[in-house]
Parts: sequence; C-alpha cells; structure tokens
Amino acid sequence: MATSFAKFLFILVAISFHVKTLSAARVISTPKTNIEFIRTSCSTTTYPKLCYSSLSVEASKIQNSPKLLANAALNVTLASARSTSIMMQKLSQSHGMKPMEVSAMQDCVEELSDTVDELRKSIDEMGKTKGSNTQLMINDIQTWVSAALTDESTCSEGFAGNSMNGNVKSAVRGLILNIAHLTSNALALINNYASLHG
Repeated sequence: MATSFAKFLFILVAISFHVKTLSAARVISTPKTNIEFIRTSCSTTTYPKLCYSSLSVEASKIQNSPKLLANAALNVTLASARSTSIMMQKLSQSHGMKPMEVSAMQDCVEELSDTVDELRKSIDEMGKTKGSNTQLMINDIQTWVSAALTDESTCSEGFAGNSMNGNVKSAVRGLILNIAHLTSNALALINNYASLHG
C-alpha cells in the first residue's frame, strides 16, 4: 500500500514540475509588440518570470489589451487550480496517509473549490465589463481574486506541521504556491486594468 502511495506522490511531483515548465517550453511565433506588451505588463507583478512564461503563449490572443491580459491570467490560474484540486482529491483518497494528512488534504480541496468558484465568477464578470459599471465590476473581481489568494494561503497553512510526511508536505505546498503566485500575478494585472478606469 505504501508503495502505491509513493508512486502516486512521485507522479504528483512530476506533474507539478510539468505544469510549471509547460508554458515556457512552447514556441512563440507572434508579433514582437504583443510579446513586449506582456513582458512590460508582467514586470509590474510579484512573479514576473512566471507571469511571462504562463501568458506569452497567449500573446496573439492578448495583443495589447490590458483587459484580455488580465482575463488570460485568470484563465491560466483557474486551469491550474482545477487540475491541482483534482490531483489533491485523488491523493486524499490514496492509501498510506496519516489521518492528519488526509484531513489537511480534504480541507485543502474545499479551499481550492472556493478558489475555483471565485476565479470563475471573476472571469464571468470580466467578460461583462463595459460602460459605466466597469469600475464596480472590477471592484468585485478584485475582491474575489483576493479571497482566492486567502483560500490558497489557508490551504498551504494546513500543511505547516512537522508531523506531516515531508514529501507530501513539499509536493502539496509547491502546487499551492504555484497557484498562489499565478493568482497574485492575475490580481496585479487586474489592478493595472483597474487603474485605466479609475
């Protein structure tokens, strides 16, 4: 039983590494101005390299639009949160984990479920931003994305104890940290977009 858990954990770590490097490995063939716009916009985020690697593949769709850039950042974050949530759900049901780890994992899955809802609402709202209500809608989006960051932080804190399996702890925290960094970047890009409507 412990071996199947170890195999699952290895796959989890491998997928985590793959998710982080996937976007950087794609070949980009879009106009330099679109790429430059993304690079410049990402330089205002907390994690500019991650921002650029996760969004430059969307350069032809984003072009030079702060709104499309913020929307793309939300979509990338949502996709990452969803896939991590599914992985953690499966991991929480695998054998060989301590009850405390299973409990932390299940709490984390709930937090990620909230994150997914908040990001989905933000994306829906972003699609409606037009005219006089734009600032009000952006305020809602900022609130939801900030709440998603809080949920991710709560999830990560659940794995802070020393009694946790070191491999489980580092794999999960690595995945959650990646989502938190993507969320933080998305929020920064939403704030940039909001500043145009202040």
